[in-house]
Amino acid sequence: MEDSLPPNDKKNSEPSIAKDDLIGMLMKRMEQLPEGERNIITYGSVYLGINSAFAGLIANSFFRRILNISQARFASSLPMAVLPLLSTVALYNAAMIKPMISGDLDCPTCVLVRGGLVASLAGGLYPIALAVPINAGLAVRYNTAPMPEKGNILQFWLKVCQPVLKKMSFVLILQAIFGVYLSSRQYGIYLKMLEPPATHTDPEELSQ
Repeated sequence: MEDSLPPNDKKNSEPSIAKDDLIGMLMKRMEQLPEGERNIITYGSVYLGINSAFAGLIANSFFRRILNISQARFASSLPMAVLPLLSTVALYNAAMIKPMISGDLDCPTCVLVRGGLVASLAGGLYPIALAVPINAGLAVRYNTAPMPEKGNILQFWLKVCQPVLKKMSFVLILQAIFGVYLSSRQYGIYLKMLEPPATHTDPEELSQ
């Protein structure tokens, strides 16, 4: 007797098999892409992450100036560059590349919105938020700026962050634009990979 799956198991297995076939097909076709297009898919998140690292360094510089911090320049710059880079790469791959390659992200508008949000959040707002505790700790350690009393902590940091947010607004806009551009390019390449391969006909067969 042939082994047969229960009806529920068959329903559950068919989509997974189709998705595995789609992923395998897309991976094979990605290997056949021109090197430039293949690099956009493979290293696009890294390009965005590098921009996030620069945004982190810029935000760190602004906070250091406001809080009059001149010590531990390398100690504060290293996490402000590395953490935004890694976070952006991981978040972009999870939100964009993996769903796209698996066929779960097939909406042009969703692609653009996701790309812009990931770029602006992970590559813009996150570095600003990360710079606050790092530079706050340095300001307390080296006593470079008067710290507020317990009741005025929130008001103090809002006042400190306002000029940084104004100066970083241009960076946030650039990050969002680059995220939208990158996601649109990748989605265009994704649609190209979905196209059936071109069939080449032999001229001798046509003449016959």
